[in-house]
Amino acid sequence: MTQGAPQAPPEPQRPRYERPPRHEKEDEKEDEKRGEKDEKSRNEKNWDEKWRRDPINAASWAAIFIWAGLVLLGNTSGWGPDTFRWWNEGNWWAIIMAGVGAILILCGIIRFFMPMYRRSIIGNLILGVIFLGVGLEELSDWDWGVAGASIFLVVGVLIIFSGIFRRRK
Repeated sequence: MTQGAPQAPPEPQRPRYERPPRHEKEDEKEDEKRGEKDEKSRNEKNWDEKWRRDPINAASWAAIFIWAGLVLLGNTSGWGPDTFRWWNEGNWWAIIMAGVGAILILCGIIRFFMPMYRRSIIGNLILGVIFLGVGLEELSDWDWGVAGASIFLVVGVLIIFSGIFRRRK
């Protein structure tokens, strides 16, 4: 052994799972990120609160699924084609589309007349008209020229009315 200056004891080795010490700036940045994340999660509504605040949306989705289930049940049991002369064995999808279109239009009308649930309804109305038009075209004796023209006319009128009655903020 050599004589001389006393040697410092070797540093204990950190286990691999420990993080190396960080600097103050890194700690500040991480605290700031954590604070932003906590604030963001406090401002966001949870799922239950969103449904409670918008019962029309929840009811319309429930009605769509119930309608589709009833149509499929009526088709597979034979009750629908036996009861209604316009219900053929293969057009159950058109009945579902027409019903969904009617539900979406009804949802838009309800939103228009109930101020506490008022939101933009043009999307629901346009989609409802399209679904209703496609479903009724298949169920009736219309051809695509009449159904397509009717759909475009109604959608155009809806867009004009949405521009006229748009709420200004």
